[in-house]
Amino acid sequence: MLIYKIFRPAEWAEMQAQGETPGSPADIADGFVHFSTAGQVPGTLAKHFAGEGELFLLACDADTMADELRWEPARGGALFAHLYRPLRMADVLWTRLLVPEAGRHDAGELE
Repeated sequence: MLIYKIFRPAEWAEMQAQGETPGSPADIADGFVHFSTAGQVPGTLAKHFAGEGELFLLACDADTMADELRWEPARGGALFAHLYRPLRMADVLWTRLLVPEAGRHDAGELE
C-alpha cells in the first residue's frame, strides 16, 4: 500500500542532502513522521498546506516500513500512518511536484 508525505521545497531539499530526515517541524514536535493515505491527501493539503506555494508529494510503501509504522487515530478518528524513525531516501518510491492553482493543491490520481 502506498502512503504519502508532503514536504515544502526546503524540507525535501534537506532530506535529499542528508539522505534522511526526522520530518517537518510538526513531525519533530510530535515525535513521528506523519503520512496520509491516497484518500487522506486532499484533506491534509487543505488543512495543513492551504495558501502554500509549491510542495512535493512523496510516495512510500507502507509494507516496507511496517516494523516502525503505526496506524493511529487522528483527524476525525481516521487512522493515519505514523513513522517512528527517520524517513530515508530509500523509503521514497517516487515524488511529484504539486503546483498550486487558484490557491489550492491537487495531487491528482493516487494509487
